[in-house]
Amino acid sequence: MDNLENMEQAQESAVKRIGVLTSGGDAPGMNAAIRSVVRSAYRRGIECVGIRRGWAGLINGDIFPMGGSDVSRIINRGGTVLYTARSDEFRTEAGQAKAAATCKLLGLDGIVAIGGDGTFRGARELAKHGVSVVGIPGTIDNDIGCTDYTIGFDTAANTAVECIDRLRDTMQSHERCAVAEVMGRHAGYLALQVGLAVGATAVLVPEYPFDFDEHVAEKIRRARLSGKTNYIIVVAEGAVSAVAVGERIKSELGLDPRVTILGHIQRGGAPTMKDRVMATRMGFEAVQMLAMGKTNRVICAVGERIVDRDITEALEMKKTLNPEEFVVMKAMTGV
Repeated sequence: MDNLENMEQAQESAVKRIGVLTSGGDAPGMNAAIRSVVRSAYRRGIECVGIRRGWAGLINGDIFPMGGSDVSRIINRGGTVLYTARSDEFRTEAGQAKAAATCKLLGLDGIVAIGGDGTFRGARELAKHGVSVVGIPGTIDNDIGCTDYTIGFDTAANTAVECIDRLRDTMQSHERCAVAEVMGRHAGYLALQVGLAVGATAVLVPEYPFDFDEHVAEKIRRARLSGKTNYIIVVAEGAVSAVAVGERIKSELGLDPRVTILGHIQRGGAPTMKDRVMATRMGFEAVQMLAMGKTNRVICAVGERIVDRDITEALEMKKTLNPEEFVVMKAMTGV
């Protein structure tokens, strides 16, 4: 053990100070990841600074030192204490050069960037200016190709399930149909998992072309023939307009649906145990990568393992809906 610790200290000696930021859409569990980065750095004798408002904050020098007391009691909080923003300036070569100059001025030996694909692309560009970077996947959509899991997904899914369970109570009481729209502009992971969990009559995702008769009308008819008098339709926002689906249900099936768009309520709230644990493990691994002198890495979940991948390779990887889950969903809907 002593030899291992000596090896770690030898590897880490070149890294004195790192920064951590959150970028893109916020996700429950980001604070747990920030906490983990700060405390893991402290354990290794590395200073850590917080960068407010993502890449824009790095350009503007919106930075402050972070210690143990700064991350106390944030593991249970939703959102991000570092705030988040998108930066058009950082998309330019000049903006990236400014951000790199800030790192040089403040003696930052590396950056841990928490966010989605856009955040990782920004990190990769910053690395071209000589800054060591490691990315941690944080998005409620769970749509990053290189990782099986992204921070925030479990909390968002549970929030949506709780809301739709409440909708079901009133739909049963009035024998009505509810159309519930969840987030997922380009990906249906959230809608698919939530639909399975709430026993939805139909689930619409952007990965499959929308056909009202096949995917909604026939599902409701089959459910009615089996004795049901209330129906839950779960729609990913990128699949089709929930309002349009509700209008067609009314005009073509003669039902009186209620449309509920859950929206940004899915982003907030205390993270679940899974999100807290995954965020903590990923934050620890991110600091370890920088301490070992590694750069251009993304921390990923492969099953229950935490691994790291090259950032360019990670950005090229694609992700599709789990075909087994989709088959199960089709079998469970409309009955």
